[in-house]
Amino acid sequence: MKKILLIEDDADLYALLKYNLEREGFATAGSQTGKGALELCRQARPDLILLDIMLPDSDGLDICKAVRADPELAETPVIFLTARASETDRIVGLEIGANDYVVKPFFVRELIARIKLRLRVPGGVRGAASRVLSAAGLELDAASRQVRLDGAPLALTATEFRLLEYLMSRPGVVFNREQLLDAVWGEDRAITDRAVDVYVLRLRQKIERDPAAPTLIHSVRGFGYTFEPRRAMAG
Repeated sequence: MKKILLIEDDADLYALLKYNLEREGFATAGSQTGKGALELCRQARPDLILLDIMLPDSDGLDICKAVRADPELAETPVIFLTARASETDRIVGLEIGANDYVVKPFFVRELIARIKLRLRVPGGVRGAASRVLSAAGLELDAASRQVRLDGAPLALTATEFRLLEYLMSRPGVVFNREQLLDAVWGEDRAITDRAVDVYVLRLRQKIERDPAAPTLIHSVRGFGYTFEPRRAMAG
């Protein structure tokens, strides 16, 4: 039986979700405050976390960051539940490591469908087998979630890491923006395809020795992007 951890301060919504999740055959645990949320996650070892962003005593974004930084919890899917509906809020939520972002009010049946999808298909490339990818002085360790350039560690966001891992694991393959959104952000994404351009630009600024003349991530004019070290392409 899959276990869902629910952290939601609205008592009525908490009760409604708990009832419907258990009716669907899930085990549930949870809290209506953010205090002690990380410890609760460690104790419950859930298969998925439903996390409100605007908690009375905590910030759900900070809780998600702590979950992603914990080696025992880092792979656990996180779905944000929030009233923050702007594209900027969605991007921030996904960037720090959430697998999905559901805006209130929502249909409970739709949320449960999203939960089932996440538990059936590992989110993004986070479910990929642990391995070390390397090319032209760039090294990505999927197990430790670390990236180094010429031995020096790089500070990447969770989304930047997933995008780089996806591209590095498929060198020479050209992807359009829609394909990258599906692979890295998931089919339930709530952002536009132009976000891919923003993240590629950020990655280039971190991994390219000369971001203005990239030698790792190349643009393919009129189509998308590819990871192909030392080969310049049009774009």
